[in-house]
Amino acid sequence: MKYFFKCFAFFLLISCGPKKIKFERPVDTSSRPIEFQNKTSYDFPQKEISFNNKFDGARINGVSQINDTIFKIIIKPENTPINNSAYYSFEISSQSTQTIYLKFDYPQGYSHRYIPKQNWGDGWKITENNDLDFLDDKILLRLENIYGKGLISAQEIQNSNDVKNWINKILKNKSYINWVTIGETNLGRPIWVLDITKGSPTDKPLLLFFTRQHPPEVTGYFAFKSFIEELINNNPVAELFLNKYRVLAFPLVNPDGVDLGHWRHNAGGIDTNRDWGHYRQPEIRSIVNFIKKTKRKYNNKIVMGLDFHSTYYDVFYTNVERESTPYPKFLDQWFEGMEKNIPDYKVNEKASNSTQPVSKGWLLYANKAIGVTYEIGDETSREKIDLIGKTSAQVLMKLLTDY
Repeated sequence: MKYFFKCFAFFLLISCGPKKIKFERPVDTSSRPIEFQNKTSYDFPQKEISFNNKFDGARINGVSQINDTIFKIIIKPENTPINNSAYYSFEISSQSTQTIYLKFDYPQGYSHRYIPKQNWGDGWKITENNDLDFLDDKILLRLENIYGKGLISAQEIQNSNDVKNWINKILKNKSYINWVTIGETNLGRPIWVLDITKGSPTDKPLLLFFTRQHPPEVTGYFAFKSFIEELINNNPVAELFLNKYRVLAFPLVNPDGVDLGHWRHNAGGIDTNRDWGHYRQPEIRSIVNFIKKTKRKYNNKIVMGLDFHSTYYDVFYTNVERESTPYPKFLDQWFEGMEKNIPDYKVNEKASNSTQPVSKGWLLYANKAIGVTYEIGDETSREKIDLIGKTSAQVLMKLLTDY
């Protein structure tokens, strides 16, 4: 009898889990080993300078001195194969005023992607072109007359603590936002959701928003922040929208990867945006399980999901199939509204049904919902990102409130 109950419990666990989705080009998302950084300080006493990676979101794997003014910054990925998105982030401390050069050294087959950002205590600034050069086909960064402590990073640092601070900020006087921990990563970091609606959540159409599946893609996160802040803005449009719809927003899908300074993967060595078919990784498994339980408990139907990312330029990746979704004409109307309301802006849409297990494919195949990968350019100006994020949210709310 005891054996029977054990088997029955196991059967229930399997049958109650999220349905696996078959994709044309499946990806094995079984965990793979990663190489952890040695968190340390690289000191050069004769030059009165040191480099360190002792903070969440940092990434360097070594520093060596080439000559009196040039230092080689060694940057390696967490594992391979991996896409060519070499990420770096470190602190420099100089005890005297001096000019130095940094040579960025990546493994063979990988190249530079991100223009360095600097913060010497007065906010983040992008490196000017005249401070960038090449040495032996490697990027060379000139740091002129530096003194004290500064940060050099592929993109502005936005680690899990920064995300937590942002959440605490937007929660003020917003009783209709519930901040919930829905699971843990491989390394025990919390996986969060912001559950947003006004009035009863029952029977409301459900919208899903994700970001930071890929750690360095900070510009997508900036657009996500502006988007969410507009959804909870105290104005009549947001009021009507949140009375009609329920939002589940996931502000940090891959916290291990973000805090470890990864190029692409989670602590399981996997691209989480290839795990939306089998849910082998704890991040995607926790998210999909939570969504499934939420839908069942409150009778919510998913109508749309946006997954905020970054790439070399602004682009919206969409699914060709739309007739089976709740609002087949929405995307054309949304893009048209964005173009009308953003000066000199043209939506760059790339439509194709997902063949790999990515979020927009899961939204379509598992939920018959609209799925969009919302990509922001690596170097799109931060002011324009804010405008795009806010305006896209405004247009979305107006359209969906009228449906």
